[in-house]
Amino acid sequence: MPQAPAAGDAAQPVPDIDRLVHEPARLMVMANLYVVDSADFMYLMRRTELTFGNLSSHLSKLEAAGYVAIDKRFAGKRPRTMVRLTDRGRAALDAYRQSMERVLDSLPVR
Repeated sequence: MPQAPAAGDAAQPVPDIDRLVHEPARLMVMANLYVVDSADFMYLMRRTELTFGNLSSHLSKLEAAGYVAIDKRFAGKRPRTMVRLTDRGRAALDAYRQSMERVLDSLPVR
């Protein structure tokens, strides 16, 4: 069982973790968008296994933060929602990855 640091041990500072990115569903969305130019809503639903309402809610939060851009159009008579990671979103995911690497690298090896 891991032990707490002894008194006087220098505690490692915990890096700032972007809670918006850290939430598992939003992390999945951003990770899927990271590797493509853009993706349609249905593709993201299938890849993340989120419900329509749940994905819509998470995308709204990511859009409000400026992490994703959403473009709603029609393809013929069908609505088509395209989502892309913005430069700000890409930078946020890169920073999140670096923060998590620092956290994990600071763990003692057993």
